[in-house]
Amino acid sequence: MRMSFGLRRVAPALLTCSLALAPRAADAHAIVIASKPTVDAVVAGPAVPIELRFNSRIDQARSRLLLVSPDGSAATLPLAPPSSPDLMTTQATGLGPGTYRLRWQVLSVDGHITRGDIPFKVGE
Repeated sequence: MRMSFGLRRVAPALLTCSLALAPRAADAHAIVIASKPTVDAVVAGPAVPIELRFNSRIDQARSRLLLVSPDGSAATLPLAPPSSPDLMTTQATGLGPGTYRLRWQVLSVDGHITRGDIPFKVGE
């Protein structure tokens, strides 16, 4: 009997702790799950189609994509109208040989800004 009484006292605390530690979908930040070009890919230029797919919906109007050139200069790439709420697409043109970096920043539906880089190379 004493064991049963003890379990009844501890069970609510254990349940509360497990719920507090469980991951929640609303807390998931937007991260890239697929990209074209892929990380460290070697692609043909001078036109390079770009597509970033995220693990959740993003706020397209408050998201941006920069292309950092081999010389370190950066240019904002205009985003195509969204075909999917988790997709960012555009095309970079006039790219010569060298190493480039896509620098993305998105506002996810949980209200958090996430950012990252995707390096790639345009072959000769």
